Amino acid sequence: MPPRPLTAVLLPVALVAAFASCHADPAPAAPPTTVTLPMAQAMPSTAPVVVAPPPPQPAPELAGVDTHGLDARERAEWAELVRALISPCPSVAVPLAQCVEEHRDCRACAPAAAWVAHAVHEGLAPEQIRARYLSRFDPAGVKSLPLDGSPARGAADAPVTVVEFVDLECPHCREGSRQLDAVFDAHPGKVRIVFKSFALTAHPHAEAAARAAFAAGRQGKFWEMERLLLEGQEHLEPRDIEGYARSLKLDMARWRVDMASPAVAQRVAGDRQLGDDLKLRGTPTFFVDGRELGEDDTLEERITQEL
Repeated sequence: MPPRPLTAVLLPVALVAAFASCHADPAPAAPPTTVTLPMAQAMPSTAPVVVAPPPPQPAPELAGVDTHGLDARERAEWAELVRALISPCPSVAVPLAQCVEEHRDCRACAPAAAWVAHAVHEGLAPEQIRARYLSRFDPAGVKSLPLDGSPARGAADAPVTVVEFVDLECPHCREGSRQLDAVFDAHPGKVRIVFKSFALTAHPHAEAAARAAFAAGRQGKFWEMERLLLEGQEHLEPRDIEGYARSLKLDMARWRVDMASPAVAQRVAGDRQLGDDLKLRGTPTFFVDGRELGEDDTLEERITQEL
């Protein structure tokens, strides 16, 4: 009898060993039991249960929030949003509607609910409103801005502080400065204004103008120089800027030294770096009590809300 190949001998042994290790001493299988059920039991027929959605809640009436201009669809959308969005005050972690209804200690709740109504009426989609609401009202959106050493006007303890980032060669900054003056005059003693330079590279005279204003500030004439530079921004050649300094009766020798000093250059560079860190998109940019003024807000509206 010829010898079998080695693989033919080992393969059955390997299969038996592997099978034994998985199932040690398996019990003999019992024969299957067949149970016959009545048709009604074998195939139960159960009708699906339909749960009706709860009826929509009526839109709340919130004190201090005018929603009469909203149609039925807008009111329903507004009601859903104010019941979902959280109060602007970090100490009041309740929905916006509840904050107003219960007269919680958060003065921003009613203005926030009114802002939502306005956004709904303007046709913004709910996801847009939620995103803008967070930008406008989320406490986490408040920036801590360093103010030491920056030119400021208004009482140090004023209830509202406006930080303005300005390019002195920017026409929009000239108009923004006029609006800020109007708000400052309309709320005497209640608004403090802090200046930050944000000289854009597109404006070749902006950095020199900023240094000229900071140098004038060392002689107590910052705001006077800032006004002259903004109003005369079409004329910002060196001889023009020197003319503005002379009109303010500055010590010209001292002003020239200060304008070229490392300290003034550092002030300009530091403000620019702060603006870059904040990812400013342009000038003017205003921060009211640490929160950036959005495109859909005005200075007067925001300051009134803060007050």
